[in-house]
Amino acid sequence: MTRLQEILTCRWAPALALAAGALLPLAFAPFGWWWLAPLALALLFAIGAAAPARTAAWAGYCFGLGFYGIGVSWIFISISRYGQSGPVLAGLATVLFVVFLALFPWLCVRIARRLRPGTGFAAVAVAFPAVWLLLEWVRTWLLTGFPWLLLGYSQTDGPLAPLAPVTGVLGLRLALGFVGGLLGWLLLVPRPRRWLPALAALALILTGARLLERDWTQPSGEPLSVVLIQGNIPQELKWSPEFLQFTLDRYRELTERHLGVDLIVWPEAALPNWYHALAVDYLDPLAERALAHGTELVLGIPFADLRTGDAYNSIISLGVEPGIYHKRHLVPFGEYVPLRDFFGRTLDILGAPMSDFQAGKESLPLRAAGRDVGVSVCYEVAFGPEVADPLPAAEFLINVSNDAWFGDSLAPHQHLQMARMRALETGRAMLRATNTGITAVLDHKGRIVAQAPQFEVATLSAEITPRQGATPYVLWRDKPVLGALALIFAALLVARALESRQLDRPAA
Repeated sequence: MTRLQEILTCRWAPALALAAGALLPLAFAPFGWWWLAPLALALLFAIGAAAPARTAAWAGYCFGLGFYGIGVSWIFISISRYGQSGPVLAGLATVLFVVFLALFPWLCVRIARRLRPGTGFAAVAVAFPAVWLLLEWVRTWLLTGFPWLLLGYSQTDGPLAPLAPVTGVLGLRLALGFVGGLLGWLLLVPRPRRWLPALAALALILTGARLLERDWTQPSGEPLSVVLIQGNIPQELKWSPEFLQFTLDRYRELTERHLGVDLIVWPEAALPNWYHALAVDYLDPLAERALAHGTELVLGIPFADLRTGDAYNSIISLGVEPGIYHKRHLVPFGEYVPLRDFFGRTLDILGAPMSDFQAGKESLPLRAAGRDVGVSVCYEVAFGPEVADPLPAAEFLINVSNDAWFGDSLAPHQHLQMARMRALETGRAMLRATNTGITAVLDHKGRIVAQAPQFEVATLSAEITPRQGATPYVLWRDKPVLGALALIFAALLVARALESRQLDRPAA
């Protein structure tokens, strides 16, 4: 046994995994050290495959504690500062959430070892990456889904990024997992005869990604001039009735400075009042003035259905062809309390609104500046298949958000990185308007064209080009990746069954 193997299998291996997990958030925005992701996975997979069972399981759990403890630490800010729960309850809720998320790496180690014991190529470079991806996919829908910090997002600026328009973030993650698995396999037995096949496999993955680098969509008209408004209204004052007039004046003033552009976009819930309460005296006159200058408005605002009494977190298009979109994927405890009849108002300290929102049903594009637009509200941008629903009809994307809930933490940067992935997957430019930042204009390859400074009142001007056509991801979504994953698991199970039969066969 080499000295490296001794380190990876000793009783201190969980501490090493904890450090690797704690460093892994550096692979994501705002740091962008994408190369850390395969290295961290290599370390986890090597320990998980080679260490004694108990040590390996603890290593997986410690890896998760480090990764999510740093990566989603912003939850404490959201709950304590804006959920009115105080630091003790916020700290307890954050710890419990991290403790729950850390179960996923723990499960990865446990399942992968059962599926493919040993430290061979199939175990480290195939079984571990496949199980991790399976668990990340489960995280996209379990308990309505928490697809934050999927490892594929760390690669938006890495050499695997061209895979995104074809496979989506999950397929990118599958390739990343194979790279990490190959490196882990080399860590365990760094023999010269292993380097050639490992390097050949790495070259094949990277070359395949490079060959897919192309424009999957085409321009569909002249560029549009756009302005995004960042009102920078403090979250602690945003919903105060006495602050409403200040907010109305600010957005009107910032908008009137830019009348004449094709499109102006305001952030999520830009106006802290119901649409029907502001339509006649404020929004309709402003929209009329804008149209007189050839400008259309798109804004986030709460909407109440006066007939049913239902409340929605919505986007309104005010222009030649007005329309409305109701947010479909709501945030539990942030926009509604599950089992409200049971919990009552007990869990409102976590940040739930005074009145629970209802989920919208339709994903049809809105019309703005004479174009079909795919729209999403805040957290919805984390769900690739949902953002792709209005495509290929939609010619560009709009995401409105209020990341003031996150304070000055990692979350706004991570959120923007997810938006970049959606632009890359769909081959569409995206306008991302936020209350306090990060407001940005993204091109069809997920690159940042323009960005406003955080925590400042700002207007961001840019041009975007509407596009048509469909990337492979828009056409197929996650089906090919999940199909490939099913084949991988089938092959591993068949191999395991054949080996068991061979062992059970009596000796001649």
